[in-house]
Amino acid sequence: MMHKKICMLGGFAVGKTSLVRRFVTNLFSEQYHTTIGVTVEKKVLSVAGEDVTLMLWDLYGDDEFQRIRESYLRGSSGYILVVDGTRKETLATALGLQQTVEGLLGPIPFALIVNKSDVRDVWEIDDAALSELRQQGWTIFFGSAKTGEGVESLFSTLADRLLKQAT
Repeated sequence: MMHKKICMLGGFAVGKTSLVRRFVTNLFSEQYHTTIGVTVEKKVLSVAGEDVTLMLWDLYGDDEFQRIRESYLRGSSGYILVVDGTRKETLATALGLQQTVEGLLGPIPFALIVNKSDVRDVWEIDDAALSELRQQGWTIFFGSAKTGEGVESLFSTLADRLLKQAT
């Protein structure tokens, strides 16, 4: 069985922990809890007939007061950038994080999820910005930790890419 470390990255309060919780336990809580440091969860997925254990490193939110510690990123096989669709500035944070990770680890598989699709009518992130990223080869998902939309496909798609890279 393969083990793959995946880092959850994004700004403060974008839904990283809620997405991990939805994926691992299929639960959602309206209560907000700030991640301090890093929380590690794991889940075994079957991808193309092969079991892979995803070690999900849920890192505290990157903001103007604290930056992601490089030591948390070491050994990552891939990462997920989480953006809050209702807060435009979280996309800029994700873009900066992607540059940081690529500078440290090189081009490893990643995906971006625009969270909170259950309230898409109040999104601040426009389709033009996302289209531009897609043209650059980014894999982008729309999802909701609250409803579960897009969560399973996000993780299974990234796991599939990690397995293909390993062979």
